[in-house]
Amino acid sequence: MRWIAACLLSLVALPVLAQTAPAPSPAAPLPRVALTTAAGTIVVEVDTVHAPISGNNFLRYIDQKRLDGAPFYRVVKVQDHFGFVQFGVNNARGKVLPPIKHEPTTLTGIKHTDFTLSTPRRAPGTAAGDFTILLGDQPSFDADPTKPGDNLGYAAFAHVVDGKDVVLKVFDAPNSPTATLGGYFKGEIPAAPVKILTARRVAN
Repeated sequence: MRWIAACLLSLVALPVLAQTAPAPSPAAPLPRVALTTAAGTIVVEVDTVHAPISGNNFLRYIDQKRLDGAPFYRVVKVQDHFGFVQFGVNNARGKVLPPIKHEPTTLTGIKHTDFTLSTPRRAPGTAAGDFTILLGDQPSFDADPTKPGDNLGYAAFAHVVDGKDVVLKVFDAPNSPTATLGGYFKGEIPAAPVKILTARRVAN
């Protein structure tokens, strides 16, 4: 009888112990960055947990003020509010940092959805100081191991959390019909590129 009573007491004590156990510490908030432009401010949340290489690369450009004065130099308009805007140092000497290891979406789990930030590249491992904001879901930018050739896609690492209307202003501004970037991207170069005045970390 004493053994049964002891068992019953131990069972009764379990919920009490569970209630008094310390709660797990909340996860630290993801870093946020404000891109202040003449058209308004865009705030992005950088996922350094799932995309640590790409996310921290972006933050290095922010912390070293390398994006101050950088333009939105390319706007690709597939259809109404579907395409992307591109900004960054455009390989400018003294601004660009060494390229980073590629982080495919199959590794990070971050897909190329509406208002996602990603890193343009040539071959895998060439991404550096240029960045893309997508308009519309674009799964063709994701890695796809079933495809032949270079199937690693691009590295998504952040999302716009405020100022989406500013991104649309950049997207909707007219492109030059003749301007190019080193002979490429004709029809995709803004007639009056919007510049980033400052790019700084901000509190959540």
